[in-house]
Amino acid sequence: MLAELAFSASDLAHTRFTVSPMWEVGTSFRLLRSGAAHPVHGPWAEQVRPRVAAAGLDRGWLAELIAPDGYVPDFINPAPAGPAPTLAGELAEVRAVPADRVRRDLDRLADEPGGLGPRLRSLYADPAARMGRLVEEIETYWELALAPYWARIRAVLDADVRYRARQVAEHGAAHLFNDLHASVSWDDNGLRVVRRHGTLSRPTAGTGLLLVPSAFTWPGLFTRVAFPEPPQLAYPARGVGTLWEPRPVTGTAALAAVLGRSRTLLLAELEAPASTTELASRTGLSAAGVSQYLTALRAAGLVSAHRAGRSVLYARTAAAETLLAAAASA
Repeated sequence: MLAELAFSASDLAHTRFTVSPMWEVGTSFRLLRSGAAHPVHGPWAEQVRPRVAAAGLDRGWLAELIAPDGYVPDFINPAPAGPAPTLAGELAEVRAVPADRVRRDLDRLADEPGGLGPRLRSLYADPAARMGRLVEEIETYWELALAPYWARIRAVLDADVRYRARQVAEHGAAHLFNDLHASVSWDDNGLRVVRRHGTLSRPTAGTGLLLVPSAFTWPGLFTRVAFPEPPQLAYPARGVGTLWEPRPVTGTAALAAVLGRSRTLLLAELEAPASTTELASRTGLSAAGVSQYLTALRAAGLVSAHRAGRSVLYARTAAAETLLAAAASA
């Protein structure tokens, strides 16, 4: 199927990029629900799937809302107002979606195989009363599945935006669109998208276009059309193939002279998010010592903490990644 989105000068002037946490929520949860082995995200799924199941999220609100394939209600992906909205900001927009809009999207979902589950039927009956439950579950999923990895994911998404912006500056918008994805091309003042289900046309969409690089949108792409908002196109970000590859830490001796051997060792071990108990087991440090060092690293902005059931997962921040890279290149 071929869809064509016409562009006026105004549409091109209002085309922009945005990095959206909610797009990563939906696409990553769909990947987990599929249960299939993934050529890129296997290491992430192996770590995250048990946490999601232990929290009951594999049979909760998100499980009813996001099927392994097919339509996902548009109200969970409101058009971001800026280039890098926070999850909290996007969830505030989700909470504010009018009840009639929620019901319209759920009517469409009801036509999909499986229809509406009991939670979504209650959401349909009273969106204002039930939306908070859905938002709370999204926040829980974020803490378990995405927040500990967000510094690494965000680095890939930001790098993609910088690359695309340079394409526009050096070669123009047509080159950008033709290089975006194999199913997307630019011709005769319009964007052509092949193998898309549903409507994608300017009369059904708002002005402009939001381009959303995504780590979990792969190998195809997703679109969202909800007039009068601008259409959104989520596409696989460049560099995702190396997202979970191990990154050997070098130059730790020089860094240890500044941070101390134990703190540096913990940063090196946080290649993947881990709990205090796991870190103590892997490093030979005492659990009390690990906790003390992590507190110091967190206070310095080098480590973040994320609740996972009864335990806490610690992860390197973007600042820590930059520090380790600088020490390795010194």
